[in-house]
Amino acid sequence: MMRGTPSSRVLWHWWTVLLAFVSLPFLSTLAVGMIMKYQTYEEDALSTVIGNLAKDMFLNPSDDSKTNFKMMKQFNASFIRLREKDGQLTIGERIDREKICKNAVQCLIAFDVVSLFSEQFQLIHIEVEVKDINDHAPEFPRKESTLEISENAALGTRISLDVAMDEDVGSNYIQSYQISVNSHFTIDVLSRADGVKYAELVLMKELDRETQASYVLELVATDGGNPPRSSTTKINVNVKDFNDNSPVFSRTNFSVDILEDSPVGFLLLDLNAVDPDDGLNGEVVYGFGNQVPLEIRQRFSIDRKSGQLTLRSPIDFESKKTYEFDIQASDLGPNPRPSICKVVVQVQDVNDNAPEITITPMTPVTAEIAYITEAAAKGSFVALISTADRDSGTNGQIHCTLYGHNDFKLQQAYEDSFIIVTTSPLDREKIAEYNLTVVAEDLGSPPLRTTKQYTIRLSDENDNAPVFSKPVYEESLMENNAPGAYITTVVARDLDLGQNSEISYKLLDTYIIGSPVSTFVSLDPATGSLYALKSFNYEVLKQLQLRIQASDGGSPQLQGSAIINLKIVDQNDNAPSITQPALNNGSAEVLLPKDAPSGYVVTQILARDADEGVNAELSFRISEGVSMFSINRATGEIYLNQELNYKDYENLRITVSVSDNGRPSLTTVVTIDFSIIAGSLPSDRSIFRHRTDEETWEGDHSVVIIVVLAGSCALLLLAIILIATSCNKRKTDNRGDSYSGKEDIVKADGNHCDPLIPMHSDIVFDIQPSYSNKPNFSGFIQTCSDISCSSEDGTCVFDLEDKSHGVKSEDYSNPPGYGNAMRLIKIWKGTSTISAGDPQFSGKDSGNGDSDFNDSDSDISGDGLRKGKYQNKVQKTNVCVCVRERERPGAAHSV
Repeated sequence: MMRGTPSSRVLWHWWTVLLAFVSLPFLSTLAVGMIMKYQTYEEDALSTVIGNLAKDMFLNPSDDSKTNFKMMKQFNASFIRLREKDGQLTIGERIDREKICKNAVQCLIAFDVVSLFSEQFQLIHIEVEVKDINDHAPEFPRKESTLEISENAALGTRISLDVAMDEDVGSNYIQSYQISVNSHFTIDVLSRADGVKYAELVLMKELDRETQASYVLELVATDGGNPPRSSTTKINVNVKDFNDNSPVFSRTNFSVDILEDSPVGFLLLDLNAVDPDDGLNGEVVYGFGNQVPLEIRQRFSIDRKSGQLTLRSPIDFESKKTYEFDIQASDLGPNPRPSICKVVVQVQDVNDNAPEITITPMTPVTAEIAYITEAAAKGSFVALISTADRDSGTNGQIHCTLYGHNDFKLQQAYEDSFIIVTTSPLDREKIAEYNLTVVAEDLGSPPLRTTKQYTIRLSDENDNAPVFSKPVYEESLMENNAPGAYITTVVARDLDLGQNSEISYKLLDTYIIGSPVSTFVSLDPATGSLYALKSFNYEVLKQLQLRIQASDGGSPQLQGSAIINLKIVDQNDNAPSITQPALNNGSAEVLLPKDAPSGYVVTQILARDADEGVNAELSFRISEGVSMFSINRATGEIYLNQELNYKDYENLRITVSVSDNGRPSLTTVVTIDFSIIAGSLPSDRSIFRHRTDEETWEGDHSVVIIVVLAGSCALLLLAIILIATSCNKRKTDNRGDSYSGKEDIVKADGNHCDPLIPMHSDIVFDIQPSYSNKPNFSGFIQTCSDISCSSEDGTCVFDLEDKSHGVKSEDYSNPPGYGNAMRLIKIWKGTSTISAGDPQFSGKDSGNGDSDFNDSDSDISGDGLRKGKYQNKVQKTNVCVCVRERERPGAAHSV
């Protein structure tokens, strides 16, 4: 069949569609894997059209899309070009079938294409068969060869001839051999196990060396191309003298199997040929036939003497499966006549090739990394995994597994091809990169395994809107700010990457008191800093609510918004304003009846302050003027603090200052002129009745609270001290009878020293010492401040002397050997008239508790008193006797 033009040849090319019936879930629908087969010829011109996927698959490509088909790059895909718009396949570079496939019967260029239509991803396996053209003629290894044959060779004797080689295949390969016309020889065309055709020279007529010693023949090899090509070699046949016997092999054909992993030196055959002759005529040597090619001689070796056929170099089943050659045996006699046997070596496959893994990503950037958008739906196609094993049979069957993460799985597409698809939605912000492991294992024994690491990175999609750090910003700005004053900076974050995370800020259009917000503030679009464009007045505008928006740089853009509540802070920038009485150049005239009594409210100053809070709290005071007027600081009421005198009728003028509580305080001054009028008092006027302390009270309420709290704490502390003192006194009183080792000092007062101590009707006190050799009591008695004594200076009427130490009680302060401890022992209160000579007044105590002053045990007696200067009567008085004791070490008292 003649080849047509490139355009007509497109119609001549045939294609088939084979449904692989493999479920392939892609973006939103299920697709079926397809195998599309096309044909082309080697050496076709570049850009020759092979086929069109859109037409052949009955698809309507979108006109507005630049990509409807995408080729998955593979090692031999460069020979074919794909037009992505409609899937047109053309030749991309020169195709030499013999270079790609050598002598393979079928030569395929296979690659994969993904179709992208209506959100349906479909994987298409393309196989382009490269057809052979007769671009190679048969070729003999030698242009001329020489053969020797004995003159006594039997009819039918066969001699192998050189094998012609043709790189073409099929009908373009060698189809026939022809030999030149002669009277003795013919040829027989045979085929080897590997399909190679060869010719053998066959003797048809007996030879006679004396008649003709040599023959010249031509052998022609012709292929089946159109037009056919041929090649010729010259054969010189020499006839040798008679040789009685030739070596004989036990068999003329040998077939042997050898494993491809057999070591060098492995013995294939031990050939044996027998020659019945004696001497040199019966000694046999072995060798390859003359027509055995160099490839065989390099692969195998024959021992010349023993005939052992061994492996000379490694063999590979995947390179060549069969070797066929001749071994000849000949004797060493003159004119030897060799014998030939044919040897066929069948190479057996072993599992010596591990699987090969090729990963082709959907979006190729680098060989080891696949990229997929994070917006890919469940079942989206990620990468194509192609596996191959050069072994055959079960040794070449592959099982593939994917490890690494449950978000992806492996799914078989066809034969030894697999695809990685997603099993769940992806989120780059959670997991940005996946490290997967692909394991391919054949079914040989033992199995061989190949592992390949693969990385899948998620490309960012603009799926995250900017988010402000706070939904509502509460900010403040002092009024009377300078234009351009900085207010605050807002910050938004976007979890996306690159341009999708680039944020710009803007103010949303709103109106404030009738004007656009952009006339009040400005927002830096790059930094989010907010600035004031004008000076704000709190009294005009107290708060602004601004809406801001952050937009990212993605497509389409995503936005986030927030609110800024800008509070204008009041400043004390407004002085009080007098609203009453009406002013004229800062002064006012007020009428005052001449009969107005003290406390009469003349007028009231009313004022207001435009500020707020403490800045608007007003206080009134009279700064200048006559003293007969007073003003209420809080209400501004002006009243008379005394009755009018006719002398005061002239120059009745005061200056009132109205101040706010701002920092600093602002003050407004008004002058009040009073005009005296006759007549009755107006009925609507009141008399100011306010206590002085309240009138003059100018303190703050907080000061009052602090004073009250401080006073309460002081009273509480005083009460605690009094209670503690009283408890201490009672404990001392209860231990009076067993008390020892003390000295007492008595102090009298006009009142009780402690109100908790009971009152007594007598003034007798008792002291009982526990030993007699030393005085038990030394001290002084002093009257209280309100007691009238007989002495001129109002001091005590008692004069007690410490006889043991010679110290008088008046100047007794710290006697030797006594401590400083003092304790309130007992208090008596009574009314009586005491005389120094009264028998009841005795300084002695019998120890019986009768408190008899003349008790013999006492160092102080009535006689002692009568000897002193206090022999006059003491006037009747209230006596408070306080007894203090000073402790003397080692002494024990009972009082």
